[in-house]
Amino acid sequence: QVQLVESGGGLVQPGGRLRLSCAASGSIFSIYGMNWYRQAPGKQRELAAVISSGGSPRYADSVKGRFTISRDNAKNTVYLQMNSLKPEDTAVYYCNAQLRTHSSAGIGDYWGQGTQVTVSS
Repeated sequence: QVQLVESGGGLVQPGGRLRLSCAASGSIFSIYGMNWYRQAPGKQRELAAVISSGGSPRYADSVKGRFTISRDNAKNTVYLQMNSLKPEDTAVYYCNAQLRTHSSAGIGDYWGQGTQVTVSS
């Protein structure tokens, strides 16, 4: 069984910063892509940032230059450093990973439970 557990969300003022973490645990053989999605109230879930197994990042235009995604493969953890936060960044942030377990024949898609980020004065 695999779990993705996010942490680091909270309430922050506009212009502030937060750092999200997502740790994967369980019978993991290998992790490929690790991603952060977000879903604002009344909107569809959108991709915010992705990072490949080799560490190459890509960002949505809305967060480019403000957010930084990174990963620690030894800890099976992905991070999202969020700077210069805006009210429109308010959303539930979800961690997503494509990985292979010791008991699976293929690559599965796994999700965390989400962590709330609220940007408000």
